[in-house]
Amino acid sequence: MQFETQEFRAEARYQRVSPQKAKLVLDLIKGQRVEDALHTVAFTKKRVAPLVEKVLRSALENANYLSQERGLDVDVDNLYVKLAVANDGPRMKRIRPAPMGRAFRYQRRMANIIVSVAERKRGGSADVAGPETATVTSSQAAKKTAVKKTAAKKSTGKTAAKKTAAKKSPAKKAAK
Repeated sequence: MQFETQEFRAEARYQRVSPQKAKLVLDLIKGQRVEDALHTVAFTKKRVAPLVEKVLRSALENANYLSQERGLDVDVDNLYVKLAVANDGPRMKRIRPAPMGRAFRYQRRMANIIVSVAERKRGGSADVAGPETATVTSSQAAKKTAVKKTAAKKSTGKTAAKKTAAKKSPAKKAAK
Protein backbone atom coordinates (compact mmCIF):
# COMPACT_ATOMS: atom_id res chain seq x y z
CA MET A 1 0.00 0.00 0.00
CA GLN A 2 1.45 3.35 -1.08
CA PHE A 3 1.17 6.07 1.58
CA GLU A 4 0.85 9.48 -0.03
CA THR A 5 1.58 12.58 2.02
CA GLN A 6 -0.63 15.61 1.56
CA GLU A 7 1.04 19.01 1.22
CA PHE A 8 -0.51 22.22 2.47
CA ARG A 9 0.90 25.52 1.29
CA ALA A 10 0.56 29.23 1.80
CA GLU A 11 1.91 32.03 -0.33
CA ALA A 12 2.57 35.72 0.27
CA ARG A 13 3.05 37.53 -3.01
CA TYR A 14 4.56 40.92 -3.86
CA GLN A 15 6.24 41.45 -0.50
CA ARG A 16 8.54 44.47 -0.22
CA VAL A 17 11.65 42.55 0.74
CA SER A 18 14.48 41.28 -1.39
CA PRO A 19 14.33 37.51 -2.02
CA GLN A 20 17.93 37.16 -0.84
CA LYS A 21 17.04 38.56 2.59
CA ALA A 22 13.91 36.42 2.85
CA LYS A 23 15.88 33.27 1.99
CA LEU A 24 18.11 33.83 5.04
CA VAL A 25 15.12 33.32 7.35
CA LEU A 26 13.48 30.61 5.23
CA ASP A 27 16.66 28.51 5.27
CA LEU A 28 16.50 28.49 9.08
CA ILE A 29 13.11 26.77 9.16
CA LYS A 30 13.41 24.40 6.20
CA GLY A 31 12.93 20.78 7.30
CA GLN A 32 11.96 21.65 10.90
CA ARG A 33 8.80 20.63 12.71
CA VAL A 34 6.18 23.39 12.45
CA GLU A 35 6.23 24.08 16.19
CA ASP A 36 10.03 24.41 16.22
CA ALA A 37 9.93 26.57 13.09
CA LEU A 38 7.43 28.94 14.72
CA HIS A 39 9.71 29.28 17.75
CA THR A 40 12.74 29.87 15.52
CA VAL A 41 11.03 32.58 13.50
CA ALA A 42 9.60 34.24 16.62
CA PHE A 43 13.12 34.83 17.97
CA THR A 44 14.83 35.73 14.68
CA LYS A 45 15.94 39.36 14.56
CA LYS A 46 15.31 39.96 10.88
CA ARG A 47 12.73 42.41 9.55
CA VAL A 48 11.17 39.73 7.35
CA ALA A 49 10.71 37.24 10.23
CA PRO A 50 7.15 38.34 11.21
CA LEU A 51 6.08 38.00 7.58
CA VAL A 52 7.53 34.48 7.37
CA GLU A 53 5.77 33.61 10.62
CA LYS A 54 2.47 34.83 9.18
CA VAL A 55 2.87 32.68 6.07
CA LEU A 56 3.86 29.65 8.17
CA ARG A 57 0.81 30.06 10.41
CA SER A 58 -1.36 30.38 7.30
CA ALA A 59 0.01 27.10 5.92
CA LEU A 60 -0.70 25.46 9.27
CA GLU A 61 -4.28 26.76 9.26
CA ASN A 62 -4.70 25.58 5.65
CA ALA A 63 -3.64 22.10 6.78
CA ASN A 64 -6.08 22.22 9.67
CA TYR A 65 -8.99 23.48 7.56
CA LEU A 66 -8.45 21.20 4.56
CA SER A 67 -8.03 18.13 6.74
CA GLN A 68 -11.46 18.82 8.29
CA GLU A 69 -13.02 19.73 4.94
CA ARG A 70 -11.80 16.64 3.09
CA GLY A 71 -12.04 14.31 6.05
CA LEU A 72 -8.30 13.58 6.09
CA ASP A 73 -6.56 12.26 9.17
CA VAL A 74 -3.78 14.86 9.56
CA ASP A 75 -1.85 15.09 12.82
CA VAL A 76 -1.00 18.78 13.20
CA ASP A 77 1.77 17.97 15.71
CA ASN A 78 3.44 15.75 13.10
CA LEU A 79 3.72 18.44 10.41
CA TYR A 80 7.07 19.75 9.19
CA VAL A 81 8.19 22.50 6.81
CA LYS A 82 8.70 20.69 3.52
CA LEU A 83 9.31 23.69 1.30
CA ALA A 84 10.24 27.28 2.10
CA VAL A 85 11.12 29.41 -0.92
CA ALA A 86 11.40 33.10 -1.76
CA ASN A 87 11.07 33.69 -5.49
CA ASP A 88 11.66 36.92 -7.41
CA GLY A 89 8.64 39.15 -7.81
CA PRO A 90 8.35 42.16 -10.10
CA ARG A 91 10.93 44.90 -9.66
CA MET A 92 10.13 48.56 -9.22
CA LYS A 93 12.43 50.82 -11.20
CA ARG A 94 13.45 53.98 -9.36
CA ILE A 95 15.74 56.95 -10.08
CA ARG A 96 18.22 58.51 -7.66
CA PRO A 97 19.69 61.98 -8.28
CA ALA A 98 23.37 61.94 -9.15
CA PRO A 99 26.04 64.64 -9.49
CA MET A 100 26.02 67.14 -12.36
CA GLY A 101 22.32 66.72 -13.16
CA ARG A 102 22.55 63.03 -13.93
CA ALA A 103 20.21 60.30 -12.66
CA PHE A 104 21.16 56.82 -11.52
CA ARG A 105 18.62 54.01 -11.87
CA TYR A 106 18.15 51.36 -9.22
CA GLN A 107 15.63 48.61 -8.55
CA ARG A 108 13.47 47.84 -5.55
CA ARG A 109 13.04 44.09 -5.38
CA MET A 110 9.94 42.16 -4.34
CA ALA A 111 9.59 38.57 -3.25
CA ASN A 112 6.93 35.89 -3.50
CA ILE A 113 7.27 33.76 -0.34
CA ILE A 114 5.99 30.17 -0.46
CA VAL A 115 5.82 27.87 2.58
CA SER A 116 4.60 24.30 2.27
CA VAL A 117 4.02 21.92 5.18
CA ALA A 118 3.50 18.17 5.03
CA GLU A 119 3.07 15.30 7.45
CA ARG A 120 6.06 13.10 8.21
CA LYS A 121 5.68 9.55 7.00
CA ARG A 122 4.60 7.18 9.73
CA GLY A 123 6.61 4.16 10.78
CA GLY A 124 10.22 3.38 11.56
CA SER A 125 11.51 3.98 8.04
CA ALA A 126 12.52 7.56 8.91
CA ASP A 127 14.59 6.36 11.89
CA VAL A 128 16.39 3.77 9.77
CA ALA A 129 17.21 6.25 7.01
CA GLY A 130 18.65 8.83 9.43
CA PRO A 131 21.90 7.11 10.52
CA GLU A 132 22.62 5.76 7.03
CA THR A 133 22.41 9.18 5.47
CA ALA A 134 24.54 10.63 8.26
CA THR A 135 27.37 8.14 7.57
CA VAL A 136 27.16 8.74 3.84
CA THR A 137 27.35 12.49 4.28
CA SER A 138 30.27 12.23 6.72
CA SER A 139 32.23 10.04 4.30
CA GLN A 140 31.44 12.44 1.47
CA ALA A 141 32.57 15.35 3.63
CA ALA A 142 35.83 13.52 4.40
CA LYS A 143 36.47 13.01 0.68
CA LYS A 144 35.80 16.68 -0.05
CA THR A 145 38.20 17.87 2.65
CA ALA A 146 40.89 15.48 1.38
CA VAL A 147 40.48 16.88 -2.15
CA LYS A 148 40.65 20.45 -0.82
CA LYS A 149 43.85 19.71 1.14
CA THR A 150 45.61 18.24 -1.91
CA ALA A 151 44.47 21.18 -4.03
CA ALA A 152 45.75 23.59 -1.39
CA LYS A 153 49.15 21.84 -1.29
CA LYS A 154 49.47 22.02 -5.07
CA SER A 155 48.50 25.68 -5.21
CA THR A 156 50.83 26.68 -2.33
CA GLY A 157 53.75 24.91 -4.02
CA LYS A 158 53.27 26.92 -7.21
CA THR A 159 52.89 30.24 -5.42
CA ALA A 160 55.95 29.62 -3.25
CA ALA A 161 58.09 29.09 -6.37
CA LYS A 162 56.80 32.33 -7.90
CA LYS A 163 57.43 34.29 -4.69
CA THR A 164 61.04 33.13 -4.35
CA ALA A 165 61.74 34.04 -7.97
CA ALA A 166 60.24 37.48 -7.45
CA LYS A 167 62.40 38.10 -4.37
CA LYS A 168 65.66 37.22 -6.16
CA SER A 169 65.22 39.65 -9.06
CA PRO A 170 65.01 42.86 -6.96
CA ALA A 171 68.13 41.79 -5.02
CA LYS A 172 70.15 41.63 -8.28
CA LYS A 173 68.99 45.08 -9.32
CA ALA A 174 69.91 46.50 -5.92
CA ALA A 175 73.41 45.02 -6.23
CA LYS A 176 74.09 46.87 -9.52
